[in-house]
Amino acid sequence: MSTYTYHYANASALKSHSASPFLSLAAFNEDSLEEDTPCYFWGSLLDPYVTARAFMTLSKVVRSRFTLSAAERSAMRDPIVTAGAGLMRLEAFSGCNGVYARVDMLPSSLDGEFLGSGTTNVDFNEPMIQALSTVSRQDKLLFSVGEKEVILEKQGQQIIERKVTLPTRWIKGLTAVQAYLSTMEPFGSYSKVQTLQLFQSLPRGETSNDFFLTYRANRPVFSPVASGKSLRIGGLHRLRLLEALVPLQEGLDVFQSPDEQATAFVFRLGTLRFLLTLSRETKRGFSGEGNILDTLVEAVPESYIQGARQLFQTNEAFNPTLLSLEKDLDPVVLNRVSMHLSAMGLLGYDVIDHQFFYRKLPFRPSRILSLNPRLKNAQSLLEADGIEILEQTPDRVQARVRGSKDNVYRVLIEGNKARCTCPWYASHEGLRGSCKHVLAVQLALQS
Repeated sequence: MSTYTYHYANASALKSHSASPFLSLAAFNEDSLEEDTPCYFWGSLLDPYVTARAFMTLSKVVRSRFTLSAAERSAMRDPIVTAGAGLMRLEAFSGCNGVYARVDMLPSSLDGEFLGSGTTNVDFNEPMIQALSTVSRQDKLLFSVGEKEVILEKQGQQIIERKVTLPTRWIKGLTAVQAYLSTMEPFGSYSKVQTLQLFQSLPRGETSNDFFLTYRANRPVFSPVASGKSLRIGGLHRLRLLEALVPLQEGLDVFQSPDEQATAFVFRLGTLRFLLTLSRETKRGFSGEGNILDTLVEAVPESYIQGARQLFQTNEAFNPTLLSLEKDLDPVVLNRVSMHLSAMGLLGYDVIDHQFFYRKLPFRPSRILSLNPRLKNAQSLLEADGIEILEQTPDRVQARVRGSKDNVYRVLIEGNKARCTCPWYASHEGLRGSCKHVLAVQLALQS
């Protein structure tokens, strides 16, 4: 099994301090384009009790796996932190990749100095998480991301090296989940009392069938039966990850993608927000969706992507239309660049503010772009001269594609919709992205 190695200067910890307890999150970034930033933020948490519980819930998501064996559950992933523009976002996936969580630490939650901006892995070790449970409402808590006045490459500096399974699914999921979030529509907004009532209706134990968020006597409830205005949710028991935050929330906003393949729940926590996004089914992870592969078919010069990474600030709102006007850039080219940035996971999406935000992932772009085997297979079909265009008009394309084992499939593309006679399309009907045969035809049309 391939591994991906994090090098932390030391372990994250809740330490004693002369003035207040001090929460230090150790950081690591493999992207050589980023300047060495030993410390991203240094200051105080203005609501440490709620923040500690939000971090503990995020850690619970990281350690959860809903479809894998007990042995596989022992593995863990470290979240990433995006710092800049006066706020921080911590995000991570469950081990099975079917649950995505993000803590948005708004400017009003922090009192300190951003010494650097960017995105980095942070160490979420068990002793640190256990120590967070001791934070009380009266505590004051100093907070840092990275290690102030410590350079990772300094000779003699102690390095804690921890090997974890290469987070291929995790990186791919970052691209797919943002695509879903950007299309989501509001379903309902609930008060603190309504949210308490709603979570009281969560069934005990694991749910194998779909449930619905619906209304009973004008009260929101989770029910196995749809009634009137209803929202379908698969794997409802995954919402129990939020139980520790239910007493602390001030309200809930719920969103769903138009194709019902993803659902998002956002707890309002005063100066913080906690987002939990669920895949359509417990057994489905966001990494396998492939809903952004069509975006990567049309090539964009690497210099454009690198230029964008130099131009934009971390956590800065990303508006392609406004940017094209401000920078006098070709809107068509900028739209292609923005689509690629999103497909590479370099754009996140905020469903509350209804806008993309820019981030620099702590992985090399080459690593991100190498994680699309379906697109690689499509390129192989093209290179093997396995594509025959039978009909091509501005609105319609028909093609014959010779696939693996010399099987021949028919591809039909009409406008933005594509169909194929292969087993993949028969199983998923486009809900998990285009098959390699459709992608190969799209590549052929670009060549």
